[in-house]
Amino acid sequence: METDLIKTGFFKRDERIKNPADFKKLFKDGKKISIPGAKLFYLENGLGMNRVGFPLMRGYGNAVERNLSKRYSREVYRLLKSHLNTGYDMLFLIYTGNDSFHSRSD
Repeated sequence: METDLIKTGFFKRDERIKNPADFKKLFKDGKKISIPGAKLFYLENGLGMNRVGFPLMRGYGNAVERNLSKRYSREVYRLLKSHLNTGYDMLFLIYTGNDSFHSRSD
């Protein structure tokens, strides 16, 4: 999939969910969609843009694997954000499931 940086833009700091209260609200009140290995929590935020967070389950690999998984997740979001509706807070919760980080990265 080829993309153009002008179309996709950058993943800006104000697009990130940083407040722990926002994370808790999304986990508690957000709607969720699940697939094996990941869950998406989303909730309208009343802003003109999307905000996103990438928490990982406890026990998800070592620090290198966690950081790489978050980096891949941010990049996928950056490439796809021009195709998403705006005005939502989203959490992409990644967990190991029945496979490992190494099997996903292959």
